Amino acid sequence: MNGENTGIGLDGEIWMTVGGEHLGGPNRIALLAKIAECGSITQAAKAIRMSYKAAWDAIDAMNNLAGEPLVERLAGGKGGGGTRLTARGEQLVANFALIEREHRNFVKRLSEHADGIADDYRLVRKMSMRTSARNQFLGKVTQLKRGAVNDEVELEVAGGHAIVAIVTHESVDNLGLQVGAEAFALVKSSSIILVTGDDGARYSARNRLAGTIARVEPGAVNTEVVIELAGGGSVAAIVTRESSESMGLAVGGQASAIFKASSVIIGVPA
Repeated sequence: MNGENTGIGLDGEIWMTVGGEHLGGPNRIALLAKIAECGSITQAAKAIRMSYKAAWDAIDAMNNLAGEPLVERLAGGKGGGGTRLTARGEQLVANFALIEREHRNFVKRLSEHADGIADDYRLVRKMSMRTSARNQFLGKVTQLKRGAVNDEVELEVAGGHAIVAIVTHESVDNLGLQVGAEAFALVKSSSIILVTGDDGARYSARNRLAGTIARVEPGAVNTEVVIELAGGGSVAAIVTRESSESMGLAVGGQASAIFKASSVIIGVPA
């Protein structure tokens, strides 16, 4: 390196997390702000150059992790309704602006003493990990049953829904799980089976979350189906396109997401 432009400066963005999971950063908060401005998710996504699907995925994740809706639909009207922020969503946008301002001031002061710490700062950023699980639920442990080999952990998540997981004794001890503790459940969308109607059939899978189909995103082979749950949460499933069509899955229909307790990964805040 030559002697030009070798000064080290610090930069960074502020992110909000819930239970160690990414709730929102500048892009997601910008999406919420645009929804408030436009009254439409389609227009808001377009304004910040985000795909419609990515916008809904972000909203689903934020609603689930916040434990209550940040965005709500408006029915009726000349344009067929729209979307708006809930009071909690508006508060989040306003508070993030304050937090971001203080963060900029902090980074500015830190940058004045940046020599020797920039490399470590980048290393810490690289060590941060994100999960690939589509469904993320934050809740509290309501039951913990010890078994002969594994333990059964029950979480109460947003909307009062219960999610049951089977984990090893060692995992329960390492995570410090106990009744009342905060934890989150991760479930891959490919681990979920969808059923419609109530045919009286019984399933070995412990978890069943029922709700209204909010979105159906067909692909060349598979289809993503998002079910809205009471209380503002949602659950996404990946099924074959053939299955989606044969089951007649459509927006507004009723469906249940079924998944095994062994398919649930439990985590705790760092």
